[in-house]
Amino acid sequence: MSDDLHYSTILELSGRIEAGELSPLSLTETMLNRIAALDGRLKSYATVMAEPALAEARAAELEIAAGRYRGKLHGIPVAVKDLCYTKGVRTMGGCKVLADHVPAFDATVVRRFRDAGAVLLGKLNLTEGAMAGYNPAFEVPANPWREGHWSGASSSGSGAATAAGLAYATLGSDTGGSIRHPAAVCGTVGLKPTWGRVSRHGVLDLAQSLDHVGPLTRSSADAGIVLQAIAGQDPDDATSLVAPVPDMLAGLTAGAQGLRIGWDQRFASEDMAPDYAAGVAAGVEVMASLGAEIVEVSMPARLAEYLPAWSVLCPSEAADAHRATYPARAGEYGPWFREWLARGQAFTAADYAQANNLRAACVGELRRTMQDVDLLACPGTARAAYPVSAATAYGPIPEDRDPWQTRFTVPMDYAGLPTISLPCGLSDDGLPLSLQFVAHALTEPLLIRAGAAYEAATDWHKMHPPGW
Repeated sequence: MSDDLHYSTILELSGRIEAGELSPLSLTETMLNRIAALDGRLKSYATVMAEPALAEARAAELEIAAGRYRGKLHGIPVAVKDLCYTKGVRTMGGCKVLADHVPAFDATVVRRFRDAGAVLLGKLNLTEGAMAGYNPAFEVPANPWREGHWSGASSSGSGAATAAGLAYATLGSDTGGSIRHPAAVCGTVGLKPTWGRVSRHGVLDLAQSLDHVGPLTRSSADAGIVLQAIAGQDPDDATSLVAPVPDMLAGLTAGAQGLRIGWDQRFASEDMAPDYAAGVAAGVEVMASLGAEIVEVSMPARLAEYLPAWSVLCPSEAADAHRATYPARAGEYGPWFREWLARGQAFTAADYAQANNLRAACVGELRRTMQDVDLLACPGTARAAYPVSAATAYGPIPEDRDPWQTRFTVPMDYAGLPTISLPCGLSDDGLPLSLQFVAHALTEPLLIRAGAAYEAATDWHKMHPPGW
């Protein structure tokens, strides 16, 4: 546990900033100094935007002093995954082929961060194209809990920077688990919104029908604060939802009493390390002790049949997203993602249609599983952080890649359902464990309520990786 300023939550800092007790400029200087001192080892940032960040912090300080406080993100240093366009600053998406890509406008999520008065520290490293492997031209972010271990994919820099206190909130993206995996293995909160709740305009695509953008933070309340700022319909993204954005913190202190939480004990423990399964089950017991009703449910019986469809849908859509540079510049791609794109180009329209039908069937069964509950509980990922090597990180795609490892993430992306991942303990080996709640579409405030209730009864979200 630590009381260091760099590990404070946005909710803790915002009141002090509004009252004039804490300077956005000094907070930003502290964070930039920490990045300079530590990120050579952590490798979470692709680009540090030091001078613009200092200018934004000075502007925030003057506005707040003049009584023009914009809200809880005003003057708070944040960072975004390097998929998000930033005007005049390169956006590479982990791709060598995009190393010189400098957008002429901000992504909608970046603009909304700026509108909220947040201070943008920089752009965060990720796997190539937001898939699972890195381009050899790019650094692999370390897991701050244990170097040489997996930091999650693809939002690895987002998870590492949040966990190690190098930003107060970060943005990631999730196509098959890429907010939840880094949140889980780095010990942070990760909130994947309903598909379409957050605009993807100006965010590099992996697979458009599956991509979500959302926050990684150190508390559920902080995730709600960020989502409040970035959510909402966007005329520049035809897939953004027209539903009004509710008060994400409306139920923050409502507790767990009366929540109906679906729980499939077999699903949450089968093929899981015993310590991980026990940690997640203990988290569900905490919710029961707080007054939630735990309802026995069954996950789709054909789930193992549905999961491989993702490996047809995703590469097919990725090949379309990269058609301007692949295969014309195939040699600039790393071995992992190059092979992924080749697979996508090789699939036929019939292959894609069949995979999409399997996706639809999975979504239908998942809706039936959740029809009588408010939330579904399960692990945030299939295993704790594990050792990685250069071959693992850079590819080629391993022959033993197992779709079953995605069972806690892919079905929710198929359905576009919102989820929250919460630290729920440490493994026997001292690495973070993660509890995931899944909600019905457009009920993110319920996830934040459940997360806040769990955090009020536990201290796992206050853990920090040693040595940082």
